[in-house]
Amino acid sequence: MDIQQVTTAEVLPIRHRVLWPDKSPSFCEVNGDELATHYGAFIGGELVCVASVYKNAHEARLRKFATLPDYQGQGIGTKVIEYLVCDLKRVQVNYFWCDARTSAVSFYQKFGLYVEGNEFQKSGVSYFKMSVSWKLQKQT
Repeated sequence: MDIQQVTTAEVLPIRHRVLWPDKSPSFCEVNGDELATHYGAFIGGELVCVASVYKNAHEARLRKFATLPDYQGQGIGTKVIEYLVCDLKRVQVNYFWCDARTSAVSFYQKFGLYVEGNEFQKSGVSYFKMSVSWKLQKQT
């Protein structure tokens, strides 16, 4: 598996196919995509998992994290999150958060994220805000 930064154009088809197949492709676009850092996991040259991170100073938000159905449950998403968390810590991000689908809460808890507040709905899907704060080592 190869994890690397990818373009917005590369992430959009996977977002659409996995997260919102019943919506239009444009529904999967996010305001600020052009400024985000997009990560992709490739297996045999095929892009199978994507995640987009939107940074603001020392804070970062994960959005539109998706793995193709045939590749789910194989640890690929875990590797992508571990990779991007290392990148975020390297650039001194100390607060990481996402709106997690209720069905994915236990997945994000593996990375130290905690539920903040009450369950809420977006486009008919239930979510919780989840976050983690890191104490960062001073670079010398």
